[in-house]
Amino acid sequence: MDSARPRVGTDEPSAEDVRALRVLVVQGDLTAAEGLVQELNRHGYRARGVATGAEALRAHRDCDLVLLDLDLPDLDGLEVCRRMRAAGDVPIIAVTGRAAELDCVLGLQAGSDDYVVKPYGLRELLARMEAVLRRVRPRPQAQVITYGPLRMDADARELLLEGRRVDLTPKEFDLLYLLASRPGATLSRRQLLSQVWDDEWSQRGRTIDTHVSSLRSKLGSSRWIVNVRGVGFRLGHV
Repeated sequence: MDSARPRVGTDEPSAEDVRALRVLVVQGDLTAAEGLVQELNRHGYRARGVATGAEALRAHRDCDLVLLDLDLPDLDGLEVCRRMRAAGDVPIIAVTGRAAELDCVLGLQAGSDDYVVKPYGLRELLARMEAVLRRVRPRPQAQVITYGPLRMDADARELLLEGRRVDLTPKEFDLLYLLASRPGATLSRRQLLSQVWDDEWSQRGRTIDTHVSSLRSKLGSSRWIVNVRGVGFRLGHV
């Protein structure tokens, strides 16, 4: 690896985060990029950052989503966006200080899936990321997931634990199925609300906690669902 190339984060995923969605943060300001990478990692993504358009063009094929600053030190951000779009269908969110309507139009015409103007709030950015991923990525077809002694059949809406059927409510099944479909990844509360309850904005109090508590009771151990403090939940094991 060329040590002169600026980048933030790590290229080598751990066993725990290999299933997390990979986000490439392209931003000329390395300090700001590092802070955003850390926040995304805390919210269940596997993020890394680069500071130039040239590096972004080399790295974007291995990502699930790109956050692209249009003001880069080496290449025009719109041209980087166009070249990424010509190379494939990776979702791209343009992140820029250019607030004029024409700039937004040019960004979308260049191939970005959304356009976020600085300064922005982290919650807004996370919500836009989820919305873009929902639009561009079809929902996976129903399938059977096996995780240790757990077996979940999405077609039959059936959970077996060591061969014994466990009755779940619809939302309990959806919540556990989502966690089981991404073993090792920590999903934020907002991600769970968005994907299980189709609600990414309202405050639902202890809705998630209530469902997690019920699932732990039905599965017979609190270790099946791990609470990652300040972030969300991930699937555990017994």
